[in-house]
Amino acid sequence: MSWRTIVISERSKLDFKMNYMVVRDTETTRFFIDEIAVLVIESQSVSMTAYLLAKLTERNVKIIFCGDDHTAQMEVVPFHGNYNASQRLQEQISWLPETKEGVWRAIVGAKIRNQSALLREIGRTKEADQLLGYIAELKGDDDSNREGHAAKVYFNALFGKKFTRDANIPTNAALDYGYAILRGAFSREIVSSGYVTQLGIHHRSVLNYNNFTYDLMEPMRPYVDRIVKALPSRDLDADLKETIVKLMNLNVHINDAENTMLNTIRVYVRSVFDALNNNDPQLIKFNGNE
Repeated sequence: MSWRTIVISERSKLDFKMNYMVVRDTETTRFFIDEIAVLVIESQSVSMTAYLLAKLTERNVKIIFCGDDHTAQMEVVPFHGNYNASQRLQEQISWLPETKEGVWRAIVGAKIRNQSALLREIGRTKEADQLLGYIAELKGDDDSNREGHAAKVYFNALFGKKFTRDANIPTNAALDYGYAILRGAFSREIVSSGYVTQLGIHHRSVLNYNNFTYDLMEPMRPYVDRIVKALPSRDLDADLKETIVKLMNLNVHINDAENTMLNTIRVYVRSVFDALNNNDPQLIKFNGNE
């Protein structure tokens, strides 16, 4: 079972040999391809063979390329992530609007619940209780934007009253980096199950290739936020990125067991598919649920 997140941050040459990804920089390192879940190419001075790319996508490894500012710029998505992708696409198109609304309410509720838990961890009990109150007010497709109201209270309590998500500051750079890693893991699970990331249940932008990914990853964002909250306040460097990447190896409780984040995402995402295909949001397995 794939579980590793590999980050290439130095000038390197990457190729494929005997089911291994071979990385050549100052020394040679080999990674068994079947263990790789996400590959992040951070350096702009990396060359890799087309054969390696083909083998990685064949195994549904999510490949993320970073730009000059070291933030994620592009993902590689295979054409065929599953043998019955056409059937899955038909299922995705036919999901009922009322079912999608119910699933989205459950996802938003789980996200706010996790945000509240993090605030309670850092002693912001008043704001944590306020967030729980928003869950009871969720209706329809969250037409009243309880998610947005919760986000404002949450981020101000977490990072200070002056914090905004559009500010060009190290905290946002770290959050964006962590969310990109999370996004890659979710996209990989969606595509490998035969579904497409473009067709969301709530996010519907015609310019967004990852509508469905952004829908499903919402409850896991607070895990990134927790890591970033604990980081020292400085520009995002290699050490900080290494700390953020360890997100994928966190132990998370789901389905009455402890799993790595990657396995938790797998259990959760597949339960969302079950909920959508069976018109029953109660089938979703969120972190912490039995």
